[in-house]
This record gives sequence, C-alpha cells and structure tokens, in this order.
Amino acid sequence: MANDDAEVLSSVGPRLRTLRKQRGVTLSALAESTGISVSTLSRLESGERRPTLELLLPLARVHQVPLDELVGAPPVGDPRVRLKPLKRHGSTIVPLTQHPGGLQAFKMVMGASRSTPELRGHEGYEWLYVLSGRLRLVLADHDVILKTGEAAEFDTRVPHWFGSTGEAPVEILSLFGAQGERMHVRAKPRGGA
Repeated sequence: MANDDAEVLSSVGPRLRTLRKQRGVTLSALAESTGISVSTLSRLESGERRPTLELLLPLARVHQVPLDELVGAPPVGDPRVRLKPLKRHGSTIVPLTQHPGGLQAFKMVMGASRSTPELRGHEGYEWLYVLSGRLRLVLADHDVILKTGEAAEFDTRVPHWFGSTGEAPVEILSLFGAQGERMHVRAKPRGGA
C-alpha cells in the first residue's frame, strides 16, 4: 500500500505540468492566480517538492478539476457524475460535464415565468434538445417553438434567447462549445422508417 501511495504522489508533479501546459498557462500566471510562488510551483512540477493539501487545493480550484483527478487517485468504481444544480434567473441548471473547455453539457429546467425574451450574443455554438415541455427559441428574426423530442443548433454570435412558452416549465439538454465546434444531429426524416 505504501508503494502505491508513493507512486501516486510521484505522478502529481508531471500531471500538474501537463495540465498547466495543456491550458497554455505560464508558471508566472499560475503563481499569480494561486498565490503560490513560481519556485514552489516549479519544484512541485519537477517532483522536488512533495505535494500538500495547502498547495493542491488552490491548484485544483484554478484548474477547475476535482482534487482526486489532480492527484490521480485510483478510481473508486462509482461512475456517477456528482451533480451540483445552480439556480439562475428562474431556471435550474445542472452541469453534466466537469472539465472547463471543450464541449459543455447541461440539463436545464426553465420555469413558466421565464418567457420574456432578452436576446444576447456571445462566442460559441449551441445545440438544444427538448426533454419535456415546449421551448421557445428566438434566434435573430426567427421565433420558433420546439416540442418534446425536437432539437436545434445555432451559432451563439447570432442574438438569441430561449425559455418557456409561458404555459408550463420546459426541460432541455444543452451542449455548448467554443466557436467552430459543432454537434452533428442525425435523425430519421419525418414519416421515414
């Protein structure tokens, strides 16, 4: 068991370096955002400094990864995603992905009161799938109603808004990606087999 612990601890430094480089962050920038000195971060990444909770907690926060992933803790056999619902503007948003960057998945439940469009645009690409209820999607000059089982995809630079039709809550899945990333929706044609 002690050998396993030593192996896990010795892999932390290279894992930290790889994570930092994948995100394009310099040691100086990481030091500024964590409050840990550049020399300490460098020694931690090279394995010259033993990782401690005081060092790993701010690194996990800044990198937005769970602590067990940061240290490479062995899997516990539980595949469940730990959901942490957020309440925003009359909606419940449940992030289904845990890593920043790349495609992000969300389950959203929007109350009937969220029915007044407030269009906005931002970088990205979005795909929506209606799980239950009716979703109103306003996309520039288009105003459409999506029913259960229907999907939409759009460039989020186009002014847009989505929410309930005002009749009842709507539940959707949302996939959001950086500009240039797109979902490819494959569905059989209506009336087709």
